[in-house]
Amino acid sequence: MAAIRILVVDDSVVIRKLLSDALRRDPGLDVIGTAGDGRIALAKISQLHPDLITLDVEMPVMDGLETLAEVRKLYPKIPVIMFSTLTERGAAATLDALSLGASDYATKPSSTGSPAVAIEAIRTKLIPKIKALCAGSATKLESLPLPVPTLRLRAPGRIEIVAIGASTGGPNALAEVLPRIPKDFAVPVVVVQHMPPIFTRLLADRLASRSAIPVQEGRAGVNLRAGGAWIAPGNFHMTVKHAGVDWGLVLNQELPENSCRPAVDVLFRSVALAYGPSVLGVVMTGMGSDGVVGSRHIRDAGGEVIIQDKASAVVWGMPGLVYAAGYADGVYPLDRLAPEITRRVLQGRTPHSSTHLTSYIAVGQPAK
Repeated sequence: MAAIRILVVDDSVVIRKLLSDALRRDPGLDVIGTAGDGRIALAKISQLHPDLITLDVEMPVMDGLETLAEVRKLYPKIPVIMFSTLTERGAAATLDALSLGASDYATKPSSTGSPAVAIEAIRTKLIPKIKALCAGSATKLESLPLPVPTLRLRAPGRIEIVAIGASTGGPNALAEVLPRIPKDFAVPVVVVQHMPPIFTRLLADRLASRSAIPVQEGRAGVNLRAGGAWIAPGNFHMTVKHAGVDWGLVLNQELPENSCRPAVDVLFRSVALAYGPSVLGVVMTGMGSDGVVGSRHIRDAGGEVIIQDKASAVVWGMPGLVYAAGYADGVYPLDRLAPEITRRVLQGRTPHSSTHLTSYIAVGQPAK
C-alpha cells in the first residue's frame, strides 16, 4: 500500500520540522511538503496533490480558517486536520474550522515539553487520525463477518434516558442531532464527545445557542432532568448514579479507557446500571472501538442501541464495530437520528400507541 502523502502547513519553523520528523518515522506516511502560510499551501496543493493536509489555525498572511475555506472550495474531498493550541482562542477557532468542513483536529504539544514527549503525542494522537481519515474507516470492517440479523422481542417500554457517544466528526454530528430534539423532550440526554478541556465547554455553549433544549457541560452533583443535555467535560469520565428518587452526574479521573477520558464505555455502563432496560444508546461517527463494550452492557440490561450509518459518518469506526458485534437495534443516516431518537422516546408514552411500535427489532433495520 502506498504511503499517505501529507502536506504540513504551519507558520512555525520549529513545529513544521517537529511534525514532519514525527510523521516520517511512520513508514505508512510521507510528508511531501511544508508551507508557512495559507497562500503558499494553496499553491503547493495543486503541485503536490497531497492525500491529507495538517493545517495550523493561527498563521499570518492567510490564517487557517481562510485557508480551509479555500481548500474546501477547490478540493472538497481532501481530509484536513487542524493543528491548534490548547487555549480558549485555539479551541474556539478549531470549532469554527470543524463547522467549515475540517475533518478533525489535534492539539499542539506543549512548548514546555521535551521533543520526545511531543513526538510521542503526535504518534499516539495525530497519526491514528491521519490513517483513519485516509482509510475512510478506523477499522477494517470490510474484512469482518457481518452479524446474522437477530430478532429481539421487546415490549413497548419507556425510555428514560438517552446516552450518546461520538468522536471524529462528532461536533458537527451533534450539531445536526441536538438542535432537532424538541424542547418538551421527555428524558435527559447525556453525551460523551472525545475532546480535551476547554473544547467541551465551548462545544456545549455552541450547541446550547442552537438548540431548543438546554445544553451544558456536565458538572459533578448535577441532578438530571427531562429536556436537558449534558456533555462530559474533557479529561473527566462522566457517569450517572441513582440516588433516591434522583439521578445525578458523577465525574472522575480514573484511568482512560480505549485511550479516552471521557470514554463512551464508562458512560454507557453507568446508564445501563442506573436505568436498566430504560436506556437508548446512540453511537455516532468516530474512530476506534469506544462504545462497543458499553453498548453490550446497555443491551444486556434490556435497553436499545442505535447507530449512525456508514455513508453519513466521517469515520465508521465506533458505530461500525457496534454493528459488527451485533449490538445495533437500528442503523440510520445522520439526518434521521434525531427523529428516530424522538420516536423511540415517545413510543412508550403515547396513550394509544399502535401495535406496530411493539417490535421485533432486527439488527441493522429500523422498526417499522
